[in-house]
Amino acid sequence: MAGITDLPFRSMVLRFGAGLVVSEMVASEDMVNARPSTRARAELAAGDARTSVQIAGREARWMAEAARMLEGNGARVIDINMGCPAKKVTNGASGSALMRDPDHALSLIEATVNAVSVPVTLKMRLGWDHDCLNAPEIARRAEEAGVRMIVIHGRTRQQFYKGRADWAAVRHVVENVTVPVVTNGDIVTPASAREALRLSGAAGVMIGRGAQGRPWLLAEIAAALTGRPAPARPRGEAFADLILEHYERQLAFYDTDLGVRTARKHLTWYLEDYPDAAALRARLVRESDPNRVRAMIRSEVPDLGAAGMKEAA
Repeated sequence: MAGITDLPFRSMVLRFGAGLVVSEMVASEDMVNARPSTRARAELAAGDARTSVQIAGREARWMAEAARMLEGNGARVIDINMGCPAKKVTNGASGSALMRDPDHALSLIEATVNAVSVPVTLKMRLGWDHDCLNAPEIARRAEEAGVRMIVIHGRTRQQFYKGRADWAAVRHVVENVTVPVVTNGDIVTPASAREALRLSGAAGVMIGRGAQGRPWLLAEIAAALTGRPAPARPRGEAFADLILEHYERQLAFYDTDLGVRTARKHLTWYLEDYPDAAALRARLVRESDPNRVRAMIRSEVPDLGAAGMKEAA
């Protein structure tokens, strides 16, 4: 998720335990041409087999070059983005816009697979709209091209994030390929994960927006699905310590001025499920002095964490 799954956030998720985390979407041409902001998005903690780097683009040569570069920098998995619905991406004929032209999409997939020796995976949606539900066809061709895993968000591009993800529709993809298929969209609890797996027949689930402010959620759901003990949700002082750790990681990764700004959305997400935290959230997102932010978190968050949080719907 652009602007969210940076190295600090992925590190917080991995500390609880997760099968795989995915980088922010990286524009392939910008990566090759060394735009600093793009290189930062692909910062890996190189060598971590639990990290996948997601690339996007509309030209095969840039996709191939970016994949080669990322593999050389330590990437263990390359993921191709054909699911992003944002207008600034689809207007550039990238992301989910590629689903309108399967032949061109396959040329990008083939170029990426042939450029690297590490596994290549594919993320997409059900289709561009309900008149173009071509994910099963693209998935079959992607498997033939060498893609090793496919993730399907259970909405079309034109739905963006409206309505409910159609997990049952993902089953059409599962039945059309032999590689693992992962279902995605609206998975926010162990119960929703079980239902998504039941309806889709998928091999696993991917969690996106549900993990915002809940870096423990992936491990919690994985534990519920496999019968393992779940990690303890942080409460009280431990909850404040968790938020402070993430805050410090943001400041260290981006430097103080930018880190203060990028951290604000995460601070809001950590606290949005606590009914009495509205005033604190408002003060935190207006504050530019890191020491004052730290002081507010230390003095006010423990009581919120101890009181517990609302469960996701």
